[in-house]
Amino acid sequence: MSAPQNNRLGIWLMISTTLVFSLQDAVSRYLAGEYNVLMVVMIRYWFFAAFVVTVASRRAGGIRAAAATQMPMLQISRSLLLAGEICVMIAAFVLLGLIASHAVFACYPLLITALAGPILGERSGWRRWTAVAAGFAGVLVILQPGTGALAPAAAVPLLAATLFALYGLLTRYVGRLDSAATSFFWTGTVGAVAMTCVGVWYWEPMARADWIWMALLCISGSGGHFLLIKTYEVAEATAVQPFAYFQLVFAAALGILVFGETLELNVVIGATIVVAAGLFTLARARKVAAADP
Repeated sequence: MSAPQNNRLGIWLMISTTLVFSLQDAVSRYLAGEYNVLMVVMIRYWFFAAFVVTVASRRAGGIRAAAATQMPMLQISRSLLLAGEICVMIAAFVLLGLIASHAVFACYPLLITALAGPILGERSGWRRWTAVAAGFAGVLVILQPGTGALAPAAAVPLLAATLFALYGLLTRYVGRLDSAATSFFWTGTVGAVAMTCVGVWYWEPMARADWIWMALLCISGSGGHFLLIKTYEVAEATAVQPFAYFQLVFAAALGILVFGETLELNVVIGATIVVAAGLFTLARARKVAAADP
């Protein structure tokens, strides 16, 4: 009797998570427009790593247990993929704005479906492959190739979506042997080390007022991850995952209200197709999982 109530709580937590991450994206866009992207991401990862270590130290077994992995190279690889995805996506915010970037990035669940076969050995039926094709048709509607200036720059959020899909698939793969706490620990620590090695060379003085925005970026990033952890603790992943698309709605609102972006008709139509295709693949995955004994 408690599962439906937990799922309702999980849905609200997921919506809250997407709101926090959207605020993080808006701050990231502002800071990346003023300073080097690599420096911004490096400082963000410092705070994230501190958060991860703090969480790990308070769990049973402490940091030693959190760091214990049977797949160290895959943990490093997936962590580097996420760090690269964050850098690429923030660059996309500067190039295209929040609305167009998130509209293209929304195709990442379809990329996961397409890549799950060769990477995880998972099979997808014709219905899900049809949804994948429809979703990428939606991406083409957004890009309008050959008719506008959006198409070349849109390769940036598309690259970010690809990196994030690969990160998600590797996370599922290492999850066969490693705990979520272990993956979370490696994500923060490896990302911080990698970004420090790269970002320290692009350090530049930051205005005092912008340190406030940087602090907000760090807090929102860690807060969003904390909410996401709580979401999956209280609810089924398949029940709350569709509500992750609220981030597209919140990002669009911030893009319009804060940055003066415009909502083009082709972006609305294309994003609607992409989201509908993504929701269908999630629904099919849930149905197949329920039917599998």
